[in-house]
Amino acid sequence: GVKGQLRYEARLKARLHGGSMHSEGTDLVIEKADTVELLFCAATNFINYKDVSGDAHRRVEEGLQAVAGRSYDTLRQAHAGSYEPLFGRVRLRLPAGRQAYAPTDERIRQDSAAPDPSLAALAWQFGRYILLSASRSGGQAANLQGLWNKDMNPMWDAKYTTNINLQMAYWPAEEANLQECVAPLIQLVKELTDEGGKVAREHYGCRGWVFHQNTDLWRVAAPMDGPTLGTFTVGGAWLCTHLWEHYLYTMDTAYLRMVYPVIKGSVEFFLDYLVPAPGSGLLVTNPSTSPENFPARPGNGPYFDEVTGSILPGTTICAGSAIDMEIITDLFNDYERAAAVLGTDKEFAAETAKAGARLLQPAIGSDGLLQEWPEGWGQTEKQHRHLSPLYGLYPGGVFSIERTPALAEACRKVLEQRGDLSSGWSRAWKAACWTRLHDGNRAWRIFSSYLKEQANPQLLAKCGAPMQIDGTMGMAAAIGEMLVQSQEGVIELLPALPDGWSSSGEVHGIAARGAFVLDFQWTEGRVKMVTVHSGQGGMCRIRVSGGAVREIPTVKGQTYIVHLK
Repeated sequence: GVKGQLRYEARLKARLHGGSMHSEGTDLVIEKADTVELLFCAATNFINYKDVSGDAHRRVEEGLQAVAGRSYDTLRQAHAGSYEPLFGRVRLRLPAGRQAYAPTDERIRQDSAAPDPSLAALAWQFGRYILLSASRSGGQAANLQGLWNKDMNPMWDAKYTTNINLQMAYWPAEEANLQECVAPLIQLVKELTDEGGKVAREHYGCRGWVFHQNTDLWRVAAPMDGPTLGTFTVGGAWLCTHLWEHYLYTMDTAYLRMVYPVIKGSVEFFLDYLVPAPGSGLLVTNPSTSPENFPARPGNGPYFDEVTGSILPGTTICAGSAIDMEIITDLFNDYERAAAVLGTDKEFAAETAKAGARLLQPAIGSDGLLQEWPEGWGQTEKQHRHLSPLYGLYPGGVFSIERTPALAEACRKVLEQRGDLSSGWSRAWKAACWTRLHDGNRAWRIFSSYLKEQANPQLLAKCGAPMQIDGTMGMAAAIGEMLVQSQEGVIELLPALPDGWSSSGEVHGIAARGAFVLDFQWTEGRVKMVTVHSGQGGMCRIRVSGGAVREIPTVKGQTYIVHLK
């Protein structure tokens, strides 16, 4: 019953060489032309999430006037000038199978009979293409369908789902050397603090800002879709980890100073929101949820959900879910580091550290699995698509095979229990988790099944049947993690290289934390030399064969050739 306020105008203009054209109703009829150039311009009255006073007609007029005297070749060159400097930063070559030059759909069908590692290189570059096409400065962040939605009423409203999907769309951005493409996501998070601050005060009585599992163009922040989904209070905290990751890849302190209040605001909320758990006194979120997964706890039986109109197998509501506590651990740690870099808020940082030491810690159940819920409940669905308790393994930084080997092994058992098959984005998450466990062969196996069962022939991912870009981007991130990992303060080259890729390959322009960009090639799985481009200076640490760490002092803007034994 609310009248829509958005207006749009779209106009098509044809430029003919030879022939003629005329209109028939809504059809443009062109006859006997030698060539036709079609110029299409569209605009809305949207200015920002609080302002729809723009003039769509004037915007279209100005757009068409701007290209009126420019030839097709000139327009194409302008496009290439915007696209190629970003896309051309990175090159990846993997061993080519017999089908490497066949059409993509044929390559996918033949991959089992004749493995084609270069398909992974294509998928990685395709993910980069998707991101730099859908997420540019001045525009909106990439949503579930990116720019490729064809429906007036798209699946899941083509919105921003933030219990995994929006985050996954940006997983490969930094390592794939597309830092500029993160700008719309950063802007989205900044804008969420407006409504998010109101929700924190009015809904929870807390300081700071909070955001849940969904938002849209209008930056809504309140819980929605019923309590089973809406009690995911860490959506904003998860997005804040992306803000910190952008700093780690750029080491830009001016940027960090700009986003610092956003990160601090999320910390303020959770300092007020966390409560002591009965019995232990450790801090937990309450209410909490582990996204879309129903625990097999006593009394959690089926009920009719009035929001969805369907029978649900109980509720997901709990206290202190594993993903909540892992995300907050990362949030608090990221904030403390940001405050230290900027030399500010020492007392508040100390308060955050004190609360961080009281956070409920990850636990391993009697079955050896990392617990999704503190009580050690099982799940009603045997192999659930969400890997929420494994956030700390990937994309988070809570677990690692070196620093927390027992917890990493518990993560491995969860992956085994959930299996390799699921929707496109779920398989991408699984592949990325296996790379963090340094099992490139398992990750590649999942990638191969994903191509056949959960990807369209042009490599856009599926979520069951509907198209979504999150799986496309998640797989690109997993492929990058097979080649380079830098989350532990040390750059590891080929940490999860599949056996089928080991014969030879090379990558140029891949990024690592610390504002380093790397070029290297390998033969029989070994890298003999790496070129390091230092964006901001500082110590570059690279792990070499045998496990030793090579330290290279660098100067901003300089390039170093490092020989590895």
